[in-house]
Amino acid sequence: MRNIQSEVITKAVRDLCIEANCHLPSDIKEAIGACKACEPFAIAKSVLDRIEENYEIADADNVPICQDTGLACVFLEIGQDLHIEGNIKDAVDEGVRQGYTEGYLRKSCVGDPIERVNTGDNTPAVIYYDLVPGDQLKITVAPKGFGSENMSQLKMLKPSDGLTGVKDFILKVVEEAGPNPCPPIVVGVGIGGTFDKAAYLAKKALMRPVDQRNEKPFYAELEAEMLEKINQLGIGPQGFGGKTTALAVNIETLPTHIAGLPVAVNINCHVTRHKSVTL
Repeated sequence: MRNIQSEVITKAVRDLCIEANCHLPSDIKEAIGACKACEPFAIAKSVLDRIEENYEIADADNVPICQDTGLACVFLEIGQDLHIEGNIKDAVDEGVRQGYTEGYLRKSCVGDPIERVNTGDNTPAVIYYDLVPGDQLKITVAPKGFGSENMSQLKMLKPSDGLTGVKDFILKVVEEAGPNPCPPIVVGVGIGGTFDKAAYLAKKALMRPVDQRNEKPFYAELEAEMLEKINQLGIGPQGFGGKTTALAVNIETLPTHIAGLPVAVNINCHVTRHKSVTL
Protein backbone atom coordinates (compact mmCIF):
# COMPACT_ATOMS: atom_id res chain seq x y z
CA MET A 1 0.00 0.00 0.00
CA ARG A 2 1.44 3.34 -1.09
CA ASN A 3 0.67 6.57 0.78
CA ILE A 4 0.25 10.05 -0.64
CA GLN A 5 -0.30 13.27 1.29
CA SER A 6 -3.34 15.38 0.47
CA GLU A 7 -1.07 18.46 0.22
CA VAL A 8 0.57 16.90 -2.85
CA ILE A 9 -2.85 16.60 -4.50
CA THR A 10 -3.66 20.21 -3.68
CA LYS A 11 -0.48 21.51 -5.32
CA ALA A 12 -1.02 19.36 -8.41
CA VAL A 13 -4.61 20.58 -8.86
CA ARG A 14 -3.51 24.20 -8.33
CA ASP A 15 -0.89 23.94 -11.06
CA LEU A 16 -3.21 22.09 -13.45
CA CYS A 17 -5.93 24.75 -13.10
CA ILE A 18 -3.51 27.44 -14.24
CA GLU A 19 -1.85 25.37 -16.97
CA ALA A 20 -5.13 24.13 -18.43
CA ASN A 21 -6.57 27.63 -18.65
CA CYS A 22 -3.49 29.21 -20.22
CA HIS A 23 -2.10 26.55 -22.56
CA LEU A 24 -4.12 24.78 -25.23
CA PRO A 25 -3.29 21.07 -25.73
CA SER A 26 -1.01 20.35 -28.69
CA ASP A 27 -3.56 18.07 -30.40
CA ILE A 28 -6.05 20.93 -30.57
CA LYS A 29 -3.43 23.31 -31.96
CA GLU A 30 -2.48 20.80 -34.64
CA ALA A 31 -6.14 20.23 -35.56
CA ILE A 32 -6.73 23.97 -35.94
CA GLY A 33 -3.67 24.26 -38.17
CA ALA A 34 -4.76 21.33 -40.31
CA CYS A 35 -8.25 22.78 -40.73
CA LYS A 36 -6.87 26.18 -41.66
CA ALA A 37 -4.67 24.63 -44.34
CA CYS A 38 -7.69 23.14 -46.14
CA GLU A 39 -10.25 25.88 -45.40
CA PRO A 40 -11.26 27.50 -48.74
CA PHE A 41 -13.32 30.35 -47.26
CA ALA A 42 -11.37 33.57 -46.66
CA ILE A 43 -13.38 34.70 -43.62
CA ALA A 44 -13.16 31.27 -42.04
CA LYS A 45 -9.40 31.16 -42.59
CA SER A 46 -9.08 34.65 -41.09
CA VAL A 47 -11.00 33.59 -37.96
CA LEU A 48 -8.73 30.57 -37.56
CA ASP A 49 -5.75 32.93 -37.86
CA ARG A 50 -7.14 34.99 -34.95
CA ILE A 51 -7.70 31.83 -32.92
CA GLU A 52 -4.07 30.83 -33.45
CA GLU A 53 -2.90 34.32 -32.54
CA ASN A 54 -4.98 34.19 -29.37
CA TYR A 55 -3.56 30.91 -28.06
CA GLU A 56 -0.02 31.98 -28.99
CA ILE A 57 -0.42 35.13 -26.85
CA ALA A 58 -1.85 33.02 -24.02
CA ASP A 59 1.16 30.69 -24.24
CA ALA A 60 3.70 33.51 -24.30
CA ASP A 61 2.16 35.64 -21.54
CA ASN A 62 0.72 32.82 -19.42
CA VAL A 63 -2.77 34.35 -19.51
CA PRO A 64 -6.12 32.59 -20.03
CA ILE A 65 -7.01 31.49 -23.54
CA CYS A 66 -10.62 32.48 -22.89
CA GLN A 67 -12.26 34.88 -20.44
CA ASP A 68 -14.58 32.04 -19.36
CA THR A 69 -12.16 30.01 -17.26
CA GLY A 70 -14.88 27.50 -16.60
CA LEU A 71 -16.33 25.40 -13.86
CA ALA A 72 -13.52 23.21 -12.51
CA CYS A 73 -14.17 19.62 -13.58
CA VAL A 74 -11.66 17.21 -12.05
CA PHE A 75 -11.29 13.56 -13.08
CA LEU A 76 -9.56 11.31 -10.54
CA GLU A 77 -8.30 7.83 -11.43
CA ILE A 78 -7.41 6.39 -8.04
CA GLY A 79 -5.30 3.25 -7.77
CA GLN A 80 -6.91 0.71 -5.48
CA ASP A 81 -3.56 0.17 -3.75
CA LEU A 82 -3.13 3.86 -2.94
CA HIS A 83 -3.89 5.38 0.44
CA ILE A 84 -4.57 9.11 0.57
CA GLU A 85 -3.71 10.76 3.87
CA GLY A 86 -6.38 13.41 4.30
CA ASN A 87 -9.70 14.21 2.63
CA ILE A 88 -9.35 14.00 -1.14
CA LYS A 89 -12.35 16.24 -1.88
CA ASP A 90 -11.03 18.95 0.42
CA ALA A 91 -7.59 18.60 -1.17
CA VAL A 92 -9.01 19.05 -4.68
CA ASP A 93 -11.16 22.02 -3.68
CA GLU A 94 -8.21 23.70 -2.00
CA GLY A 95 -6.18 23.21 -5.17
CA VAL A 96 -8.94 24.81 -7.23
CA ARG A 97 -9.18 27.67 -4.73
CA GLN A 98 -5.46 28.34 -4.93
CA GLY A 99 -5.26 27.92 -8.69
CA TYR A 100 -8.11 30.27 -9.50
CA THR A 101 -7.03 32.85 -6.92
CA GLU A 102 -3.28 32.85 -7.49
CA GLY A 103 -3.68 32.43 -11.25
CA TYR A 104 -6.08 35.40 -11.46
CA LEU A 105 -8.68 33.22 -13.17
CA ARG A 106 -12.32 34.27 -13.34
CA LYS A 107 -14.47 32.72 -10.62
CA SER A 108 -17.62 31.36 -12.23
CA CYS A 109 -19.16 29.08 -9.57
CA VAL A 110 -22.37 29.94 -7.72
CA GLY A 111 -23.06 28.11 -4.48
CA ASP A 112 -26.72 27.41 -5.24
CA PRO A 113 -28.30 27.11 -8.69
CA ILE A 114 -31.31 29.23 -7.72
CA GLU A 115 -29.94 31.72 -5.18
CA ARG A 116 -26.89 32.25 -7.46
CA VAL A 117 -24.37 33.75 -5.04
CA ASN A 118 -20.81 33.45 -6.34
CA THR A 119 -18.61 31.34 -4.06
CA GLY A 120 -15.70 33.68 -4.78
CA ASP A 121 -13.02 31.06 -5.43
CA ASN A 122 -14.55 28.75 -8.09
CA THR A 123 -15.13 25.97 -5.57
CA PRO A 124 -16.51 23.43 -5.13
CA ALA A 125 -15.09 21.49 -8.05
CA VAL A 126 -17.13 18.93 -9.98
CA ILE A 127 -15.23 15.73 -9.17
CA TYR A 128 -15.44 12.39 -10.97
CA TYR A 129 -13.99 9.39 -9.12
CA ASP A 130 -12.80 6.21 -10.84
CA LEU A 131 -11.09 3.29 -9.06
CA VAL A 132 -8.40 1.63 -11.17
CA PRO A 133 -5.71 -1.03 -10.61
CA GLY A 134 -2.34 0.05 -9.18
CA ASP A 135 -1.04 2.52 -6.63
CA GLN A 136 -1.01 5.77 -8.60
CA LEU A 137 -3.33 8.76 -8.86
CA LYS A 138 -4.05 10.37 -12.21
CA ILE A 139 -5.57 13.85 -11.99
CA THR A 140 -7.13 15.57 -15.00
CA VAL A 141 -8.38 19.13 -14.65
CA ALA A 142 -10.82 20.16 -17.37
CA PRO A 143 -12.22 23.68 -16.93
CA LYS A 144 -15.63 23.69 -18.65
CA GLY A 145 -16.98 26.92 -20.08
CA PHE A 146 -20.74 27.20 -20.24
CA GLY A 147 -21.11 28.88 -23.62
CA SER A 148 -20.58 25.40 -24.99
CA GLU A 149 -21.93 23.43 -22.01
CA ASN A 150 -25.31 25.14 -22.40
CA MET A 151 -25.56 23.80 -25.96
CA SER A 152 -25.26 20.16 -24.83
CA GLN A 153 -28.21 17.77 -24.82
CA LEU A 154 -29.22 14.27 -23.73
CA LYS A 155 -31.99 12.12 -25.18
CA MET A 156 -33.38 8.75 -24.19
CA LEU A 157 -33.82 7.19 -27.61
CA LYS A 158 -35.76 3.99 -28.16
CA PRO A 159 -33.82 0.93 -29.35
CA SER A 160 -35.92 1.04 -32.52
CA ASP A 161 -34.42 4.47 -33.30
CA GLY A 162 -31.18 2.62 -33.92
CA LEU A 163 -28.03 4.02 -35.46
CA THR A 164 -30.00 6.43 -37.67
CA GLY A 165 -31.61 7.95 -34.59
CA VAL A 166 -28.20 8.39 -32.95
CA LYS A 167 -26.76 10.13 -36.01
CA ASP A 168 -29.80 12.36 -36.42
CA PHE A 169 -29.67 13.42 -32.78
CA ILE A 170 -25.96 14.32 -32.90
CA LEU A 171 -26.50 16.46 -36.02
CA LYS A 172 -29.61 18.06 -34.51
CA VAL A 173 -27.73 19.13 -31.37
CA VAL A 174 -24.87 20.68 -33.34
CA GLU A 175 -27.18 22.40 -35.83
CA GLU A 176 -29.33 23.87 -33.04
CA ALA A 177 -26.18 25.07 -31.27
CA GLY A 178 -25.12 26.98 -34.37
CA PRO A 179 -22.55 29.69 -33.59
CA ASN A 180 -23.35 29.82 -29.84
CA PRO A 181 -20.59 27.43 -28.62
CA CYS A 182 -17.89 29.40 -30.49
CA PRO A 183 -16.97 26.90 -33.20
CA PRO A 184 -14.86 25.17 -34.26
CA ILE A 185 -16.07 22.74 -31.63
CA VAL A 186 -15.14 19.35 -30.25
CA VAL A 187 -18.14 17.04 -29.91
CA GLY A 188 -18.18 14.48 -27.11
CA VAL A 189 -20.78 11.73 -27.49
CA GLY A 190 -21.82 9.17 -24.90
CA ILE A 191 -23.95 6.22 -25.99
CA GLY A 192 -25.37 3.62 -23.62
CA GLY A 193 -25.34 3.08 -19.89
CA THR A 194 -28.06 4.97 -18.02
CA PHE A 195 -29.42 8.53 -18.16
CA ASP A 196 -26.57 9.87 -16.00
CA LYS A 197 -23.83 7.58 -17.31
CA ALA A 198 -24.38 8.63 -20.92
CA ALA A 199 -23.73 12.26 -19.90
CA TYR A 200 -20.58 11.22 -18.04
CA LEU A 201 -19.36 9.32 -21.12
CA ALA A 202 -19.91 12.37 -23.31
CA LYS A 203 -17.94 14.53 -20.89
CA LYS A 204 -15.15 11.98 -20.64
CA ALA A 205 -14.99 11.69 -24.42
CA LEU A 206 -13.83 15.32 -24.51
CA MET A 207 -10.72 14.30 -22.55
CA ARG A 208 -9.52 12.06 -25.38
CA PRO A 209 -7.02 13.72 -27.76
CA VAL A 210 -8.72 14.70 -31.01
CA ASP A 211 -6.14 12.78 -33.03
CA GLN A 212 -7.07 9.49 -31.33
CA ARG A 213 -10.03 7.55 -32.66
CA ASN A 214 -12.21 5.09 -30.76
CA GLU A 215 -10.41 1.75 -30.44
CA LYS A 216 -13.39 -0.07 -31.97
CA PRO A 217 -13.32 0.26 -35.79
CA PHE A 218 -17.12 0.64 -35.99
CA TYR A 219 -17.12 3.68 -33.71
CA ALA A 220 -13.94 5.08 -35.25
CA GLU A 221 -15.73 5.09 -38.61
CA LEU A 222 -18.81 6.62 -37.01
CA GLU A 223 -16.68 9.43 -35.53
CA ALA A 224 -15.23 10.18 -38.96
CA GLU A 225 -18.67 10.06 -40.62
CA MET A 226 -20.24 12.40 -38.08
CA LEU A 227 -17.34 14.85 -38.29
CA GLU A 228 -17.79 15.04 -42.06
CA LYS A 229 -21.55 15.57 -41.76
CA ILE A 230 -21.15 18.24 -39.08
CA ASN A 231 -18.65 20.14 -41.20
CA GLN A 232 -21.06 19.99 -44.12
CA LEU A 233 -23.52 22.08 -42.07
CA GLY A 234 -21.48 25.14 -43.04
CA ILE A 235 -21.65 26.87 -39.65
CA GLY A 236 -17.91 27.49 -39.76
CA PRO A 237 -15.49 29.19 -37.35
CA GLN A 238 -17.40 31.50 -34.97
CA GLY A 239 -20.48 30.98 -37.14
CA PHE A 240 -19.20 32.96 -40.16
CA GLY A 241 -19.49 29.99 -42.52
CA GLY A 242 -16.91 27.56 -43.83
CA LYS A 243 -15.85 23.94 -43.73
CA THR A 244 -14.53 24.01 -40.16
CA THR A 245 -17.46 23.65 -37.78
CA ALA A 246 -15.91 20.85 -35.70
CA LEU A 247 -12.37 19.66 -35.06
CA ALA A 248 -13.36 16.19 -33.91
CA VAL A 249 -16.17 13.91 -32.79
CA ASN A 250 -15.19 11.61 -29.91
CA ILE A 251 -17.57 8.77 -29.03
CA GLU A 252 -17.55 6.61 -25.89
CA THR A 253 -19.99 3.76 -25.21
CA LEU A 254 -21.19 1.40 -22.49
CA PRO A 255 -23.58 -1.57 -22.39
CA THR A 256 -27.18 -0.56 -21.70
CA HIS A 257 -30.64 -1.96 -20.94
CA ILE A 258 -32.59 -3.91 -23.58
CA ALA A 259 -35.27 -1.20 -23.53
CA GLY A 260 -33.04 1.85 -23.81
CA LEU A 261 -30.64 3.79 -26.02
CA PRO A 262 -29.37 6.82 -24.07
CA VAL A 263 -27.37 9.34 -26.11
CA ALA A 264 -25.66 12.45 -24.74
CA VAL A 265 -23.86 15.14 -26.74
CA ASN A 266 -21.46 17.36 -24.79
CA ILE A 267 -20.05 20.25 -26.81
CA ASN A 268 -16.80 22.12 -26.24
CA CYS A 269 -15.48 25.11 -28.13
CA HIS A 270 -11.98 24.84 -29.60
CA VAL A 271 -10.70 25.76 -26.12
CA THR A 272 -11.04 22.12 -25.08
CA ARG A 273 -8.91 22.46 -21.98
CA HIS A 274 -7.57 19.45 -20.13
CA LYS A 275 -4.28 18.86 -18.37
CA SER A 276 -3.24 15.73 -16.52
CA VAL A 277 -0.60 14.56 -14.10
CA THR A 278 0.08 11.16 -12.55
CA LEU A 279 1.29 11.10 -8.95
